[in-house]
Parts: sequence; C-alpha cells; structure tokens
Amino acid sequence: MLDAAILLISFYLALWLRFELFFLNTSYAALSLAACAGGILAMAGFRVYNYILRYMNERVILGITAGVAVSVMVVTAANTFLQLVGLSRAVLVIYGSLAIAGLVGTRWVARRVLFTDTKDVSDLRIPVVIYGAGGAGSQLATALRAGPHYKPIAMLDDDRRKHGLMVSGLRIHPPGHLPKLVERYSVRQLLIAMPTAGRARLREIVETAEQYRLRIRLVPSLRELVDSNGLRLRDVQVDDLLGRDPVAPVPELLGRCVTGRNVMVTGAGGSIGSELCRQIIALDPKRLVLFEMSEPALYAIEQELIQLIGKRPIELHATLGSVRDHAHTLSRIRQYGIQTIYHAAAYKHVPMVEQNIAEGVATNALGTLSLAQAAIAAQVSDFVLISTDKAVRPTNIMGATKRLAELILQSLSQRQAVTRFSMVRFGNVLGSSGSVVPLFHRQILAGGPVTLTHADITRYFMTIPEAAQLVLQAGAMGESGSVFVLDMGEPVRIRDLAERMIRLCGLTIRDESDPDGDIELRVVGLRPGEKLYEELLIGGDVRSTLHPRIMQARESDLPYETLMAGLARLEQTLASFDRDQMVQAIEALVAEYNPQAADKPRCQPLPVAQ
Repeated sequence: MLDAAILLISFYLALWLRFELFFLNTSYAALSLAACAGGILAMAGFRVYNYILRYMNERVILGITAGVAVSVMVVTAANTFLQLVGLSRAVLVIYGSLAIAGLVGTRWVARRVLFTDTKDVSDLRIPVVIYGAGGAGSQLATALRAGPHYKPIAMLDDDRRKHGLMVSGLRIHPPGHLPKLVERYSVRQLLIAMPTAGRARLREIVETAEQYRLRIRLVPSLRELVDSNGLRLRDVQVDDLLGRDPVAPVPELLGRCVTGRNVMVTGAGGSIGSELCRQIIALDPKRLVLFEMSEPALYAIEQELIQLIGKRPIELHATLGSVRDHAHTLSRIRQYGIQTIYHAAAYKHVPMVEQNIAEGVATNALGTLSLAQAAIAAQVSDFVLISTDKAVRPTNIMGATKRLAELILQSLSQRQAVTRFSMVRFGNVLGSSGSVVPLFHRQILAGGPVTLTHADITRYFMTIPEAAQLVLQAGAMGESGSVFVLDMGEPVRIRDLAERMIRLCGLTIRDESDPDGDIELRVVGLRPGEKLYEELLIGGDVRSTLHPRIMQARESDLPYETLMAGLARLEQTLASFDRDQMVQAIEALVAEYNPQAADKPRCQPLPVAQ
C-alpha cells in the first residue's frame, strides 16, 4: 500500500515538476493507476516483497529499479494505444527517478527506525578490521553488519589497486594503516578473510598485527564452512604459523601399500594411529584392522571410521590387544590376511616412560620384536614402524627404546626377505596428546602462568595429517631396513612459541619490562630425560627420494646374534625391576644412548618472530 501511494505521488509530482501544475483529469488519472498497478505487479514478480526488510540488500534495489522501469513501459504503452494525452518524455524520466528514490528511501528509513535493537547495541559491538577485500571479505562484512556482535570498521588489502575503493560499505586501506585504525576506532580484533592464503603469508600478517594486542581470527575455507554448518570464525592456531604449505603427495606412492590390501594399524586410537586410519580409509583398502590396547580409544576411532566409510565395501575390524602378546597378534594377522602393518603403538611420553622403564622397554622394544616376528611368520608384505627424533642420540628411555625398535627391524631385515621393514622418523606433531601446544593453551585460558622447562629448549614440529600422509608414502619406498626421515623444517624455540600464543590471544607477557602484563612465563626446569634440542639423523649419510619431504638415511645396525643376545639379557632384567641393570642392558645395545648427555644445541633454531 505504501509503494502504491509512492508511485501515485511520484507520477503527479513528475507532472507538476514538468508543467508546474497538477493535472487531475480522467486521462492522467487512468495513466497514474496504470503506472501504479504495473509497478506493484512488476515488483511482486521480481520478488521485492519476498525479502526481509532487516536484511535488505542490493538485489532489492535492483528489483525496485526493474519494477519502476516496467511501470514506465506500461504507462507508455497505455498512452500509445489509447491516445489519451500527449505525454512528455521528461515526465516519464522524472517519474522513474522519483519513484525509485521514494521506494528505496522509505525502506531505508523504515529499517533505521523500526529495528532500533541494532542501533541500541551498536556501541556494544566489537570493532573489527577485515584483512582481505575479496569475495570472502565482502561476504564477511555483510554478515557481520547484519548481526549484533561485531562492527566492521574498515578493510585492509595488499592490492594497491583496491586502496581507497569501497567494498560492502567499507573503505579499503593499505596494511600500513592498521595502527591508525586501531588507535582511532579502538579496534579489538583482526579478521583475516583470506581462506586460500599460504602459511607463509599468514605468518607475515600475524607478525605485523600481533604487536597491537588484537585478537586475530581466521575466516575458514569453503570446506570448513560446509562442514561446520555455518559461518564460524576461528582463532589463529599455532598450527597455521608453524606448519608448512602442503606438498602434493606422489600418487604412485600414496596407495601402493594400502589400496586393495588388508591393512593393520597398531595403536589405532592414538594421535598418529587414528590419523593414519582416516587417510588409509580414503585410499580404499580391502580391509582395515584397528589394533589398540585402550578400549575407549578403540571405540572412538571405530565409530568415526564407520561414518567415513559409509557405503563403500571396506571391511573394518576393531581388535583389542597388546603388541606384546605374540600369539594373539599372530592369530589376528593370519585371521584377517594382513598384508601391510603400520606400527604406531608405543609409549611416547618421555617423563612417564622415564618413571616406568620396564613398561617402556616391554612395549616399545620387545613389543616391536614380538609383532615383527609375528609379521614374518604370517608372511606380511610390508611393515612400517612409526619412530621418533628422540631415537637419535637418545638421553631418555623412551628414545632409547624407540632406537632399539629400529635396530630390531634393521636386524630382522637382514635375516629374511618375506617382510619388507621400514622405519619413518619424525619429530613432534602439533595437537597430539603429548604436544606442548594444548598445554600452553589451557594455561593461557586459566590466566597463567605458562610453564617452560628451559628458556632455550627447541623442537621440530609437524601437523598430524602431514605426518600421517608422509608415513604412508615413505612406507612404500626403499628396500627392507630403510630408515626414512621426514623434513621437519627448522627447529622452533619453545619460549618464542609460548610468547606468540599469548599474543595471538590479545594478551601481554608479564615480565620485568611489563610487570602489569597478563600472562607470566615461568621456567620450571627440564623434566627427567628431556633434551634441549632434538635431531633427526644419527649420521650424515642421507639421500633424497621420490618425495621432496622424505629423505632416506643409512645408519649403523647390530648383527642379529648380538642383538638377540642383548635383548634376552634385557628381558631378564625386567623381572627384577632393577633400574640400573635395565639401563646397563640398554646401553650395551644402543651405543648412542647417553642419559647424562650435556645438551648443547648443534644448530641455530629458527625463532618465531617476536
């Protein structure tokens, strides 16, 4: 009704503006009614009345413009066929302009007046700046404007051609204007709307912005948007900054030991084991056997994989058991006709294994021997051990037992040609149960302090999916007894990592220079068996492979007879629970093991920018 009145008024105002008097005769009345009816029907056809006023956008304006154009054409056609009056073209132009202005203007005024709730909370909304003036940034700005929580202030973009232009009502600024925007508008968050940006570029943006005490958040990719059933901003994670841009897998390597095969994963409920299972399912094995000692972990991964498999013809079997039980593992391997084993079952927490040395030896070393012998007896084709950088010149029991597991497989590879043994060695994985990142996150949420074992401690980092994918590819290369080392990039100083996590939350570090800071960093001392730094190679003999992130190392091993005799002595010491005897037995087998090693960094770590 309001639109009809606006169209009638616009028509008579156009006559007045053109001729400076009102025409109220029957002919102009008929034309005005035709203009009104044509415009209303046309706008209804263009679905102008289907839009909710609160969320009116440019499509409503286009619909109104098209409806007014149809109204003008209806008036012209009616006057032409009926020969009512000599209608001036200027009247039609003025009428169209007034009608569009009136129809759009009343909607704008109505939205401002009727929906006062948005106006009332505008001062309470969080002022934000959007980095990225592309499609994602434009959609984000529109969504935030319609909501009551965030107030978009401006956009930043690297493209100089966009500077000074407007997108979704926001002016685009160069990145260098961020300090002025923060100071002028009290900006509290920076939203990075660049879903396709690489980690290197993301790291540069964060390094530039974190000094302004902003909470930095990411607009997820299209896949994350679909999976999360809606728009969800997420905080920048350390994974986004420490990880590397992914390298495409080599297709002929990825599924060589998996596709169409019967595969077993030990430790299937752990961080690495569960991710291996997810990626194995994507490669369409014939059968996947989950071997796990923890019932809750086994149940959780089984239920997840059932959903991933869907209707595909993949057999999934969940098996409770320990790799130390030779008879049980052998029967299960034979029962399911296993062709490939990924051995991820192990005790990995350094301080825990240091306090429970017998269990560490029994599972990590003797458990690997038991499983490997079962694999040979069942004629398994491929056996891949998930090793660790802590096996290189170990100073703790966990690392020594994992090195011992490597020596066992190297020795067995010389005695038979049925099973191809390979070992994949890499460092810390972000997000795993023993990772320092979730610990720091919990401590920051609790208000601190964030605890460091040493100010200069460094570690290599890799994401769980990246590590699992490289394991699958490395296991398909080389001859039996090969040790593969994953390219972990440069080591990172843990103190720099902790400081960055604090700043990413928009908080400050409490120290001598800033006694009023938010979070304290506290050095508590190295834990038992912990090293200041980690290495990936024992010797320097390393060569490249088909994959740019995987290297093959040639390292010393032990003769089979020597190793078996040493393992027999080690097994005897477990019954007495004599720690000194166990350590002596390990030292006799692992020449590099030195629990009293002085930790002096041999390489300069890559600092995370302050």
